[in-house]
Amino acid sequence: MDHQDLRTLRLLEEIEKDHAPSQRDLARKLNVSLGLVNSFIKRFARKGYFKITTIPKNRVKYILTPKGAAEKTRLTYEYIQYSFQFYRSARRKFRELFKGLVAHGVHRIVFYGANEFGEIAYVTLQETPIEMVAVVDDKKIGEKYLGRVVTDPARLESLSFDRIFITAVGSREDVLERILEKGISRNKVVML
Repeated sequence: MDHQDLRTLRLLEEIEKDHAPSQRDLARKLNVSLGLVNSFIKRFARKGYFKITTIPKNRVKYILTPKGAAEKTRLTYEYIQYSFQFYRSARRKFRELFKGLVAHGVHRIVFYGANEFGEIAYVTLQETPIEMVAVVDDKKIGEKYLGRVVTDPARLESLSFDRIFITAVGSREDVLERILEKGISRNKVVML
């Protein structure tokens, strides 16, 4: 599924949820420019995905058409297929990574990043003798995640582990830099 299809799906979902969102609201929810939303709306209205009607106070209302609902269903199916492929691929890569860690005598691991990527890694970790001893995340300290309380990364030095696995999404290099600044050796850190 490409980026444009994903934006189309999100736009159709937002229109279906809220029949009178402003273009500014849509731009904010989709994290795109107002001009891009305007362009999408014109194009999708021409394609017949929704109708545009005027409501009081110079506002417009978008009504999803059967053609728009069918396109949303098609894109949702594609998104689900893409997600399953991503999940299977991630599980395969995690199995290979954890198999290598077991071969190197790793028994205790810390996840750095509390997110969906880490959840997939955790499911795969359950197939190994490796124990996840902690989860650290700069932005989720104190929250519950995978049955644990997320720990402050400042406490890394006090934890007993063989490796830190960076499960953070985004700039992993920044996370690596923060870990190394704590005096932790680079060979104790793994990334996928």
